[in-house]
Amino acid sequence: MPKLKKEKVLNYTAVFEPQPEGGYTVTVPALPGCISEGDNLEEAREMIADAVRGYCESLLKDNLPLPKDAMAKIRKEKIRVVLSA
Repeated sequence: MPKLKKEKVLNYTAVFEPQPEGGYTVTVPALPGCISEGDNLEEAREMIADAVRGYCESLLKDNLPLPKDAMAKIRKEKIRVVLSA
């Protein structure tokens, strides 16, 4: 019976930046240089998932470790500030 490949599920924080001309540019802070874009959020998600997959497969092929999610422990909040006129 043939050996089944083990799947590995990875989770990385992606940063979606809306662009003035439309669409989104997406980066993954834990993976330097891993960047993609899409015309809408759904396409941007698909494109960055493909970019992350390729990035990580390349690391594994070269016997390099997979980075941990750089932003997993970072707390993000919006802060409201009122300026005096």
